[in-house]
Amino acid sequence: MDTFIQQIINGLVLGSMYALIALGYTMVYGVLNLINFAHGDVLMVGAMVGLTILKLLNIYAPDLPGIVKLIISILGAIPAAIAVNVLIERVAYRPLRNAPRLAPLITAIGVSILVQTFAMMIWGRSPLVVPQILSSEPIALGGAVISQTQIMLLALAVMAMAGLVMLVEKTKLGRAMRATAENPRVAGLMGVDANFVVVATFAIGAALAAVAGVMWGANYSSIQFAMGFVPGLKAFSAAVLGGIGNIYGAMVGGIILGLIESLGAGYIGQLTGGFLGSHYQDIFAFVVLIIVLTIRPSGIMGERVADRA
Repeated sequence: MDTFIQQIINGLVLGSMYALIALGYTMVYGVLNLINFAHGDVLMVGAMVGLTILKLLNIYAPDLPGIVKLIISILGAIPAAIAVNVLIERVAYRPLRNAPRLAPLITAIGVSILVQTFAMMIWGRSPLVVPQILSSEPIALGGAVISQTQIMLLALAVMAMAGLVMLVEKTKLGRAMRATAENPRVAGLMGVDANFVVVATFAIGAALAAVAGVMWGANYSSIQFAMGFVPGLKAFSAAVLGGIGNIYGAMVGGIILGLIESLGAGYIGQLTGGFLGSHYQDIFAFVVLIIVLTIRPSGIMGERVADRA
C-alpha cells in the first residue's frame, strides 16, 4: 500500500507538469487548429531563464528564503517565455495562417530547432545543475514521502489551472477566445479582435509552460537546451489523450498520463525484475494512448467546441 501511495504522489507531480504544458497545446489548437510543436522549447526557455535568475539571486541576495527565490525566478521566467512564444506566433505562424496545414507544421518543427540552437549558444550544450532551493528533507505521508518542491509544484499547478478555468469561463477575454475558437469570422463580425485573441492565447500558454519549466528544473535538478522535446511530446500526447482542443481534457489527460507512467514504472518494473522499469516508462503511456485513441479517436473527453479555448 505504501508503494501505491508513493507512486500516486509521483504520478500527480509528473502529471501536473504535463497538464500545464498540455494546456498550451490545446489552447492554440482550439483557436487556430494549429499544433505548436515549438511549445516544448518555450518550456526550456522558461527553465533556463529561471535558473539564470536563481543563480543571480544566490549571488546578490543569498539571505532570501528559498521559496521567495523560486517565486521570483518563476515571475522572471514568465515574461521571457511569453516574449519568445509571441515572437514565434508573429514571425512564423501568422503569415501562414491561411496556408495549407502542412506548412505551419513544418515551420513549427523548424522553429523548435532554431530555438534550441539559440539556447545552446546562450547557455551551452552541457546539462546545467539547478541548485537545491527548498529543503530536501522529505515529508512523510503515511508510508510515502513528498518533498517541499513537489508540494509547491502541485500547489502552483492547481492555482494555475483554476485561474485558467476562471479566465476562460468568466472573463471577457475568455468569451472572446471561445468565440474565436468556435467561428473566427463570426467572432470578427461581432467585434472580436482575432489577432489579439491569438496573441493572448500564445501568451497564456507560454506563462503556464514557464511555470512548468522552472518547477521541472527544481524537481529534477538538471536542465539542458534540448530538455523540452520529451516533455513537449508527452504533453501533446496528454492533450490528445484528454481531447485536443478541450482545456479540461488537457488537465485530465496530463494527470492520467503521469499516473500511468508512475504506476507502470513502479509495478510493472517490479514484476519484470526491472526490465521494464523507469527507463522504459514511456512505453506505458504511449501504449495506453494508442489503445484510447483506437477506441475513442476524439480522446477521453472528446472535443466539445463550447469548452475550447
